[in-house]
Amino acid sequence: MNELFFEALAIMGKGMLGIFIVTCVIILCMVLLNKWPEKKKEGE
Repeated sequence: MNELFFEALAIMGKGMLGIFIVTCVIILCMVLLNKWPEKKKEGE
């Protein structure tokens, strides 16, 4: 029982780490896209 619990805990930890990494990548992409220089049209 105890052995299975720690094995499940390790799997859950890897899943949580994966979710954290993907969230950080998405946030980083959003920050970079917001800093992207916007081309202004003539007449504005």
